[in-house]
Amino acid sequence: MDHQIVSREAWLDARRALLAEEKALTRQRDALARARRALPRVRVDKPYIFDGEAGSVSIADLFGGCGQLVIYHFMFGPDWEEGCKSCSFWADGFERIVVHLNQRDVSFAMVARAPLAKLLAFRRRMGWTLPWVSSLGNDFNRDFNVSFTPDEIERETAFYNFTTGRFPVEEAPGMSVFLKDADGAVFHTYSCYARGLDMLNPAYHVLDLVPKGRDEDELPYTMAWVRHHDRYGG
Repeated sequence: MDHQIVSREAWLDARRALLAEEKALTRQRDALARARRALPRVRVDKPYIFDGEAGSVSIADLFGGCGQLVIYHFMFGPDWEEGCKSCSFWADGFERIVVHLNQRDVSFAMVARAPLAKLLAFRRRMGWTLPWVSSLGNDFNRDFNVSFTPDEIERETAFYNFTTGRFPVEEAPGMSVFLKDADGAVFHTYSCYARGLDMLNPAYHVLDLVPKGRDEDELPYTMAWVRHHDRYGG
């Protein structure tokens, strides 16, 4: 795309016009966040038990001392040798934020179906400190619509991002949010998938500021450029 070369004064005029649009989007985003928080809740009655570093843990245990819990559904199937590179791109952005979330009554965990030993070995390789548990022994991934059967993939009947259709592999990314009340009851309050996860990736937000943007239009698929952070060239 060709861009005009203008005076500083003309650039300021254009920038102020764009600022008005940015402010309108910020107000709209604030309103959307209020609507998100106002969604109805679903009580979680199924006794999900995960495999964690300290042994078996329930979903209530994942809250720690907090009243709210955010779970990232990480794509890492039971027979995979390593975690998804795109999910790893997101996890790089989550690293080091947990201590800050804790100050606002929020706990955070990553969940995947791979055995715990694989998850922890991959975490060590990536240099992460993020809490991670395995859901291999329960229905959590199925119930929250991020794992699919071979039949669902073949028949294009996977239920993902709140619709039924085609999904190419057995694992999908997502984020789910939970609340625990004073009596210890757990409630599901929110989930997002696909492009809904964009708001959680700080690298993409930085790329949206630069002249080339994400620069993905000519790639064979979105995020074709992404690698595990230890596999980029010099």
